[in-house]
Amino acid sequence: MVTATHEASHRLFQEHPEALAPVFEALGLPPPMKTEFHELSPDTTEIRPMERRADVTKYWFEVVEVGLESTPARENWRKLMQNFVTHFPGHGTLFEEKYLEGRREGKAEGKSEAILRALKVRGLTVPDDVRKRITGCTDLDTLATWFDRSLTVSEAEGLFADEAEETTPS
Repeated sequence: MVTATHEASHRLFQEHPEALAPVFEALGLPPPMKTEFHELSPDTTEIRPMERRADVTKYWFEVVEVGLESTPARENWRKLMQNFVTHFPGHGTLFEEKYLEGRREGKAEGKSEAILRALKVRGLTVPDDVRKRITGCTDLDTLATWFDRSLTVSEAEGLFADEAEETTPS
């Protein structure tokens, strides 16, 4: 089914194909001419066969972003497209950044929960400041270290033992 997003993309391509010049240049293709775009008829009784690919527009969002490179227009485009999913891993698009950020946050949250669970199962009291420090940390290496320590420390504050030594002057 043709969606409003598809129709908006089609209208953009139809009325302003020059906006896609960087994309076509990046793909090594000649830019489209205005006459190459035409409206699709909603008449289902047409005799001539016609391919309608409404699904490809989801990739155009990222193709446009990749083509805009480091221009100011790229930032505007990223603001407009911030709720879509990536299809071009490795290009540092907004979609990819949001996806990876979510994965990191999920992993950090999972490790924080594991640390707190280990301390609870071991019967250790976790003060609010320690709990906040654990749940507020997003560095996966630090959380991994704290998890390892959570299995052997005698009190929850012991998770941060090395850091306390590093901050005190010798």
